[in-house]
Amino acid sequence: MTLLAIESATDMVGVALVGGVGGPVERVHLGGRLHAELLAPAIEEVCALAGCTIGEITGVTVDVGPGLFTGLRVGVATAKALAQGLGCRVLGVSSLDILASAAVGQDDAEAPRLVVPVIDARRGEVFTAAYHFEWLAEHAEVSDPASIREDRLEPMSPGDLVEWLLDLSSEVGSVMVVGDGAVRYRRLLSVHPSLDLRLADELSGPPPLALARLATARLSDGGTETLAPEDLVPDYRRHADARINWEERAPRTAGATPSDPTRS
Repeated sequence: MTLLAIESATDMVGVALVGGVGGPVERVHLGGRLHAELLAPAIEEVCALAGCTIGEITGVTVDVGPGLFTGLRVGVATAKALAQGLGCRVLGVSSLDILASAAVGQDDAEAPRLVVPVIDARRGEVFTAAYHFEWLAEHAEVSDPASIREDRLEPMSPGDLVEWLLDLSSEVGSVMVVGDGAVRYRRLLSVHPSLDLRLADELSGPPPLALARLATARLSDGGTETLAPEDLVPDYRRHADARINWEERAPRTAGATPSDPTRS
């Protein structure tokens, strides 16, 4: 399989391709608010480096979040359009799973017992989850980070994050914290010796190649189902981001209020 991986959940815009004749390739750009402008050229770059055309791609995977609303919308829409055009299915992967997988895959780092990816959600909040890799010592048959994930489904304030991390570290001794949320709130986190930030800058965003490798492992295992392009949805987490305020956008008749069911 020639698999294209699309990453745009944070300020970073990245693409990786595995299975091409040129071997695994990756391109990463700091996008800021330029996700739409940078993503398509990055796809062309990795295809050229891998020695294949877009038409030779046989699978697509994409980071579905949580993350930035605009970045997720651009990445997921691009993945869906490509998969539909190529006639293939698509695999969505959590940004938190990708960061956790990348953290334990660093050759120069001692394997952490517990990893907490922290993604900056803006508005003074973060998205996060804990990955209990210490559990794998007794369950070697398990390797997918999703199977050892302790979800925090609601956005957290930085203060609540610190309190939660310290509770976790009291159980295992040290917690590795990665992601752009760890970078943004480094001042709050770095004063606590039990919070390990040594990979925070290197893994400020989910690496596209880590996404590609995690998706490949899941597809090879056979336990993960791909989706038809139209069934893929982003994990926005924040309801205000996931819901379009049609009442504000719809034209109003004279004297109608936003809650007036007779408004046209």
